Amino acid sequence: MTAIVPRTRIDRALLGIGLILLAYGLFSTLDASVKWLVIYGYPALQLGFMRYIGHFVISTGQVLYANQLGQVLRPRHALLVVLRGALVLAATVANFIALKYIPLTLTSTIFFSVPIIVCLLSGIMLGETVGKLRWLAILLGFCGILIAIRPFNADFHWAALLAFAGTICFAFFLILTRRFAGVVSSKTLQFYAGLVGTLGMLPFAIYFWQWPDTAAQWALMCGLGVIAWSGHEILIRAYHYADASMLTPFSYSYMIYLTIWSIVLFDQYPDAWTLSGATLIVSSGLLIWFRERVRQRGVAAVH
Repeated sequence: MTAIVPRTRIDRALLGIGLILLAYGLFSTLDASVKWLVIYGYPALQLGFMRYIGHFVISTGQVLYANQLGQVLRPRHALLVVLRGALVLAATVANFIALKYIPLTLTSTIFFSVPIIVCLLSGIMLGETVGKLRWLAILLGFCGILIAIRPFNADFHWAALLAFAGTICFAFFLILTRRFAGVVSSKTLQFYAGLVGTLGMLPFAIYFWQWPDTAAQWALMCGLGVIAWSGHEILIRAYHYADASMLTPFSYSYMIYLTIWSIVLFDQYPDAWTLSGATLIVSSGLLIWFRERVRQRGVAAVH
């Protein structure tokens, strides 16, 4: 007998899917905007500052509105909270610099090795069991990374390794985020991510600063933080409406968005190496997702 799914539950799931598609659309817009600005000649470190100052202003406004400043300024695990902010800052800077030299399609392919790295680190840092299927997915994913980056090919660019280093930083950032779940509030984490990024980038922004030439460039530069914060906020809300097991496959829409931006704005098409590597990396990520979904169903059945 086929189970009848309540209409309200379907609507909430569809809303969650719509929100995550919107969130990754915003993230792709952020990367495309940064690439356009760095190609135009603006320093990546200046753009990193603009991304974080916007984030910090919005996060501070949220904290003040909720009258939680005193609580936020005395966080639990303060050093690790600051380290988390430093990791996402390092990931952002590495990505922004890499965007100047390599196509959006390659940076997005490298970025989607994050679930593979998190899967590997979860076994090392969080003591989670990594079974044979997960090890197969990890091996498959790293083969995809090597194909996409092609370190021994004549077309290799050092910025690909920089992008991969940023991806590793982001994976550690996600591991710390998982550790803080239910322990440190999201407002506190957002506040310190903005604070660390702003303070870390401020000296470089002052040294490398270049004044925008037009109002459009001012608007785009000032909008970086708003776009980034909005994307994260919408992403968080998406997970209120649908389970991660349902939403995870839709995160790969990011690659589609960036491919479109890459073609439309920069006349850059993904080459065969990038497409082959992306196929292996996506397959690996979906294999990890499928294994996790099966495991969760098994736990639910036991209970």
